[in-house]
Amino acid sequence: MTTPEILQYTHDSGDFSKLIAGIPYAGFIGLECDKFGDDLIFRLPPKAQNLGNPILPAIHGGVIGGFMELSAAIYLMMSQDVQRMPRIVDFSLDYLRAGLDQESFAECRLTRQGNRVANVMVTAWQTSRSRPIATARAHFLLTD
Repeated sequence: MTTPEILQYTHDSGDFSKLIAGIPYAGFIGLECDKFGDDLIFRLPPKAQNLGNPILPAIHGGVIGGFMELSAAIYLMMSQDVQRMPRIVDFSLDYLRAGLDQESFAECRLTRQGNRVANVMVTAWQTSRSRPIATARAHFLLTD
């Protein structure tokens, strides 16, 4: 399947498995996505290979960053009818507390879209949305 066909399949079915399978790092860390109406919630299940500090145990900061960046890119592709993986221009991440070895979630919000660039805010949490483990701002280039 081509990328536009995979995106159309994902839009129609709500099944993100083919889209995620086309992104090797997403599969490696175990990224999953659920659609609730127009909202997308991204999930990162606990996985031993994602740990950076086995004593706490806590998820590696790079895994959290990758999870949030991929969540923003997939969100943008699904919500703005982008036909390919958008190119990252800038990604700013604020770690707020340790991401413990438990299921993590991320939610994205489009804050601005122009003809060439889109800005997305991402919030990641574990037990409660009101206690985020990290927030991020991502800027993507939509055209070549």
